[in-house]
Amino acid sequence: MGIMKKFFNQTRKPEGFLGNLMLRGMNSGHAKLADWGLSHLPKIPVSQAVDLGCGAGRNVGELLKLFPDAKVSGIDYSAASVQKTREYNKSAISAGRCEVKQGNAADLDLPAESFELATAFETIYFWPGLEKCFAQAAKVLKPGGYFLICNESDGTDSVSKKFESIIDGMKCYTADEIKAALKASGFSYAASYHHGSKPWITVLARK
Repeated sequence: MGIMKKFFNQTRKPEGFLGNLMLRGMNSGHAKLADWGLSHLPKIPVSQAVDLGCGAGRNVGELLKLFPDAKVSGIDYSAASVQKTREYNKSAISAGRCEVKQGNAADLDLPAESFELATAFETIYFWPGLEKCFAQAAKVLKPGGYFLICNESDGTDSVSKKFESIIDGMKCYTADEIKAALKASGFSYAASYHHGSKPWITVLARK
């Protein structure tokens, strides 16, 4: 495997030297996308939120800002991501407002019906079966809770399709595919938003 392929494969589960290089660029590289995605959230009361696939931790930090009275959890499959997220949000962790732990989207070790909001930024490409993982998200949300998904790819753009051939196990989905999987996984409502000039999509579902 060439060095560039090895590097881009760290997108799935960052680890080691190359994984830490990848994580260094995640927060700044995904900031505009994440902020655009979060702009679609309705004004809802949130006491507990969870970011699934928390990467390098910025989006956990943004949720802490958006909901200053809430506790925010971060979950990631990668131990390196967990460490970076803890470093990024260390003050909130010390204050008891944030918890970050290693976990799998297909088998969430979180209390059922405890969160008003779950988010997933640039991560569902690597989840082992959308319906299975979305059902796990539905399980931990309270009735009426929201699940926000934000992807840089709309499932059809040529750049992301190229990355599918480079990154092992990557699958880009269209908004319609995501919405169909959400509705099959226990969500009563799902709406999608497409960026005006980029292939970015946000899908917002309600349990």
